[in-house]
Amino acid sequence: MPRDLLNLNDLVIFLVACETRNFSQAGRQLHLSQPAISQTIFNLEKHFGAKLFLRHGRSIHLTEIGQALRPMALELVSAARRLEESVSSLRGEVVGEFDIGCSTASGKYLLPSLIARFRHKYPLVRANVLVDNRNSIIQKLVSGEIAFGVSSRLVKHRDLEYRGFFVDEVILIAPVGHPWKNIGQVYPDDLLVEPMILREESAGTRDVLQKGLLEQDISFDMLNVAMVLGNAEAIEMAVEEGIGVAFISRLAAARGLESGRAVEVKVEGMKLHQKIFIARNQRFPATRALMEFWNFVHRSEVDLGQQMFDPVPGD
Repeated sequence: MPRDLLNLNDLVIFLVACETRNFSQAGRQLHLSQPAISQTIFNLEKHFGAKLFLRHGRSIHLTEIGQALRPMALELVSAARRLEESVSSLRGEVVGEFDIGCSTASGKYLLPSLIARFRHKYPLVRANVLVDNRNSIIQKLVSGEIAFGVSSRLVKHRDLEYRGFFVDEVILIAPVGHPWKNIGQVYPDDLLVEPMILREESAGTRDVLQKGLLEQDISFDMLNVAMVLGNAEAIEMAVEEGIGVAFISRLAAARGLESGRAVEVKVEGMKLHQKIFIARNQRFPATRALMEFWNFVHRSEVDLGQQMFDPVPGD
């Protein structure tokens, strides 16, 4: 008697479990109970006659067979979605679901508004924003795990096509009670004295700051670094608490500036900007929903007081 065919929903659960590395977290993401996730994985392991995950406390790790299954499961689920979207397109509808990877603080603030406007036009399309580090986003984009990636760095790859997304401003902020509030503008040398909070080395805003400081003959090892943090929101909160001053995205600083818990400080001769790009993998088949979003981004006017820059051809 032939073996029962795989259930695509089971493969979706498997892929989410791969991503979260935790059955409870996978259940929350899929709105299922943790026992339901565990039972699905158990059924898949019974179907294949092999373990797919190794359990270590609450975390899980793929076995060698699980690692081999993951890309094939991703391909099957993607093909099924493309099939449904293609049939819907033939009926004149724009339907689908896709993931957008984002590695920039400013992108996290802009994408929800952009997606909301897109869904107002195409309400049957669902877009999921996944926040991760830059290297992981590019890797997932190249492998086809995500449809689009938003990043501050162009990584040359023959399959990737880039477009300019927007231009973000990187500004210096200080606690509301800081003496610089009343000065309004400081000189680059003043930065050497104050405790400084920096982003981690892989962050795009750190690259922009490093270049701007070097133009003023200042290197990072000359700064009085009080702390290094992994995201802009944490840095903005640390500034509010008076731990130090920091250069961050204007979008990330907006909450603190509007609430009056932080102030912007101009630095003589330093105007820092960061170009943000959106990329897609040209090698993977593009559904109508994907192309409508790609063209929608290109047409959109992002309300930043900045003009979107020209498209960037694929390498």
